[in-house]
Parts: sequence; structure tokens; C-alpha cells
Amino acid sequence: MAEAETTVRVPLFAADLSAAGDLALPAVFAESGRQHTVYEAVRMQLANRRRGTSSTKTRHYVSGGGKKPWRQKGTGRARAGSTRSPIWAGGAVVFGPLPRDHHYRIPRGARRAALRAALADKVRQGLALVVESIALPEPKTKRMAEWLELLKIEESALVVLAGADATIERATRNLPYAKALRVDGLNVYDVLRYRTLVLTKEAVARIEERLG
Repeated sequence: MAEAETTVRVPLFAADLSAAGDLALPAVFAESGRQHTVYEAVRMQLANRRRGTSSTKTRHYVSGGGKKPWRQKGTGRARAGSTRSPIWAGGAVVFGPLPRDHHYRIPRGARRAALRAALADKVRQGLALVVESIALPEPKTKRMAEWLELLKIEESALVVLAGADATIERATRNLPYAKALRVDGLNVYDVLRYRTLVLTKEAVARIEERLG
């Protein structure tokens, strides 16, 4: 589906967090539809995070059970050949999970379209804002919490940075309701996971370069 032609605008805040009007976002923030593509992107990310170490033993690997527990006929009981049969307590598992690689990828174009759609959805819901820059006096969790409070962030926030910023990343690391992410690592799952999207002005330009 083609990108929407309408201009989308979001609130803009100065470095001191005073209101500075609004900002027109590039077309990559106006993607429409793509719900199934977004679903596939999230499904891929979660699958790729799985370690794939779940394991069970089939009857080939369960120890014991080499001897027939009782003779075939004359006991009045059902015939049994091994105490490690899947129907016995302590026996094997039928069709249980074995170590495997869950990793797979969807096409690059689909991943980019899903990310554009996720960003556009935040904008449409009024859950995105842009700041000129982020300046903290020190890389402390308390300072970042105060900064987010001044922005009146509700519930949780994803702070998107144009590039590496050790101060912001360190200050956000221990906040359970916030995450600082560089544009290079921006992904669909994190955009959907956090309620409010906070972008720096430079990050908006970088996102346009990456997804435009």
C-alpha cells in the first residue's frame, strides 16, 4: 500500500521542555494499514529471541525399562514391554520439544513497512512527541525520571536517540517503564511495547534516512 500523502504533525518541545509548537513529520510516519505485516514482524522478533533449549526424552533416551515388567499372558493385566513406555509414570514423552533453532526472517521490505506502520500508529493515536534535544546534568536514573515527569509521560516511554549517548542510555537503563534506543536499533516490538514515543529532532531525520 502506498504511503499516505497527508502531513502529520506532533508536539515539539525545546531543550528546556517548554512547548515550541509542533513539527511536521516526514512521510514515513504516515504509513497506513499493514496490520498483518506488523504482526509478522513482532512474531519474528519474539521467535528470534527464543533460546530453543526446551528438551524432552523419547523412549530411546529414557534410562531403565530394559526388562519386560511381567509376562505377556496369564496375569490379567494389560501386556507391557517396558516401564519407560510413554503411558507409564516416569516414562518417555511422545512428540515432545527438542532443541531447535526458532530463528527466521521476513523480507527486508516487509520489516521496514512494519516499522513505518508502527511509528505511524503512535502518531495517529497522539502518543508521539519530539524534543529539540535531551540534556541531563548527570547520568543518573533520578534525573531521567524527573525529565520524563516534566514531559508528563504516562505509563511508559520509548526514547529514540539519533546515535550513541552514554548519558541518556545509562540514566534510562534502570527505569522499568522507559527505554532509550538508538535509531539503528529501532524495532517494531519496542515501539508497540512502550506507550509514548519520544523522539529527538535529529532522530526524526535519521529515521527518514533509514526508512524513507
